[in-house]
Order: sequence, then C-alpha cells, then structure tokens
Amino acid sequence: MEEHIVERRTEIVFPHETNHYGTLFGGKALALMDVVASIAAMRACRKPVVTASIDRIDFKQPIHVGEFVEVVATVVNVGRTSIAVEVELWAEHPLTRERRLSTVGKLVMVAIGPDGRPTPVRDEAEV
Repeated sequence: MEEHIVERRTEIVFPHETNHYGTLFGGKALALMDVVASIAAMRACRKPVVTASIDRIDFKQPIHVGEFVEVVATVVNVGRTSIAVEVELWAEHPLTRERRLSTVGKLVMVAIGPDGRPTPVRDEAEV
C-alpha cells in the first residue's frame, strides 16, 4: 500500500463562495479540504472512507474572490482502520502568480466496510 499519497485540486474562488469581506468562507475551505483528504485516503487504501475527525485547522491568510485555491493533501500516517492526512490550502493570484499558504489542518479518515463499520485499512494478506 502506498503511504505517501499526495492529492492536488485547484479551483477558482467565485463570489457566491465568499463572505461579505470577499474572502473564501471557512466552511467552503473545510469542505475542499475534506474532499481532497478523502480522495488521498481512498487512493492509499482503495476502500471507501469517512471523516472521523478534523484536528486543528489554522486559517493563516484569506483567499480572495477571483484567486485560485490549491488544495494539497498528503497521507502522513496509516493506522489499523484510519489514515491521517495533512492538508494545505494555497492561495494564488491568477495574474501575478503570487502564492501564499492560507490554511493548514489534519484530517483523520476511517476505512468503512460493506457493513458500514470501520474495517482494516490493510487486507489481511498485506499484514
């Protein structure tokens, strides 16, 4: 099983995704982080996953309407049924290419079996 999966996704921030200051809603940022972390975790274990916890999230810099937001998710630890994923959101000005780290956090995803309950990330043959 690959444990150093890195998943990337880039989007542009539209006005309907921003608050009255013209910056990306925190909830939208978390949703982007959750989706990309899920994809990274599923690629690491090739099983369905759900979000078990979201550890500390730090909003360091705002992302403004019209800017690109790149989400980078890196699998950092694989447990028995869980996969820890560190996620960064990078803001990029589309004309100047200026980039700044906007948001960082760690999400823990849990592999789910056909019965809807946590299941081992690694198949018994891999252990």
